[in-house]
Amino acid sequence: MGAVLSTCVRIRRIVRLPLEKPSFYTFLSLIKKGAVCFMETKITTKQGALQGVLSQDGKTCIFRGVPYAQPPVGELRFRRPQAHEPWEGVWDCTAFGPRCPQADLASMDFYGKEFYDAMVPREDEDCLYLNIWTPAQAQPEDKLPVLFWIHGGAFMHGCGSEKEFDGEAFARQGVILVTINYRVNAFGFFAHPELEKENPEGVSGNYGILDQIFALQWVRENIAAFGGDPEKITIDGQSAGCMSVQTLSSSPLTKGLFQGAILQSGGGIRALGTTPSKETLWEISQKLLEHLGCSTVEQLRQAPANTLRDAAYAVQGEELRWRPHVDGWLLPATTDELAESGAIHPISYMIGSTGDDIGDGKLLQESGARWCENLQKLGRRPAYFYFFDRKLPGDSAGAFHSCELWYQFGTLDRCWRPWENCDRELSQVMNSYWANFAKTGDPNGEGLPEWKAYTQENTQPLVLGETVGQPKN
Repeated sequence: MGAVLSTCVRIRRIVRLPLEKPSFYTFLSLIKKGAVCFMETKITTKQGALQGVLSQDGKTCIFRGVPYAQPPVGELRFRRPQAHEPWEGVWDCTAFGPRCPQADLASMDFYGKEFYDAMVPREDEDCLYLNIWTPAQAQPEDKLPVLFWIHGGAFMHGCGSEKEFDGEAFARQGVILVTINYRVNAFGFFAHPELEKENPEGVSGNYGILDQIFALQWVRENIAAFGGDPEKITIDGQSAGCMSVQTLSSSPLTKGLFQGAILQSGGGIRALGTTPSKETLWEISQKLLEHLGCSTVEQLRQAPANTLRDAAYAVQGEELRWRPHVDGWLLPATTDELAESGAIHPISYMIGSTGDDIGDGKLLQESGARWCENLQKLGRRPAYFYFFDRKLPGDSAGAFHSCELWYQFGTLDRCWRPWENCDRELSQVMNSYWANFAKTGDPNGEGLPEWKAYTQENTQPLVLGETVGQPKN
């Protein structure tokens, strides 16, 4: 029987915890709720022991705020992620870790109300943490599939603990969910010729993507202890998270790290602009230095985190400036060029967007179709193509950018909207499609409407709306 952490513990760092067994009555209560708790809430990783908690229904073990790299502070600012120092005792994983310094998301007009009205973790440059949801009955030998989620936020903000993200619905389907934080804005994408001298490859920037790769490697090394299969990882992301997924799927550095990829509202071919060159990142980075009156990178490393954060927003303007770039190492060419040349990983893909997405819902749908067509030209396994077109109830925003997240994670009850029966049915269907894809690379399963892959004979996306189905060509 897994040890249960006392609810009075609120310490964020390493603590020695009294791992008391739950009482007979607690055990009986969980059994009545259908929980069978074999998974220990204390897990030992290669760095040290972690203490998580059970979900309220006792069916999921949750580990929040798991450190996967050294805090990227001081001399580690603008450097690649480093392995975390081993620790003694038990690391308290009952609260989410801090998010990278960023704007006040709650003040955003539409999205503030939609996603960020609830409390979000504090900002801190010490932000490289991940979160894990695993079935409570999982055992190390179970080899469960893993869904590795990368948040969006224009590479400027966001975190892996936003209220729309949760892994309990996936855990009930036998899938482990991992969500991560990574460095955003200037913390994650500042690039400069001075920095190129600090490593043998002669590159700089792209630290946010390197964080993602480092987190993937951490998961491969440790997920078996949580019941997961390191050889069955599917990466998934939306918006900037989707662009991250495409970057990872295009990079020679990630070969063999994952078996499938899901691209939501941000990927494809000729989607949201061409991957910039390093000179483009040098330009915005130089503007940042000048804005702060710094003449060297070392001076910038000493700037307070909040000062650097504010400057990153001040110099960005209206464009998506802080983002992954072609450096000749992590990305040898643009993601479009790598896709069309066949340099992307030969894995299973799912891709799609929403009805009122960026570009009036057409831009990303067309870029997704081109991605699917390109796979056919390359002779690769066909992708699964979707179009989310449920107009959300409660206002006139329609099927807006990011709206599908409530459905795929099964978190409708955290949202203010007056959901209808069809919304709950759609959420259950979507969560099942995503879980099945993580398991087998095919979203289809018992009781679900058939989803045909994109082929020359079938070029229509699966429509996810008030009803679910695939129109004929």
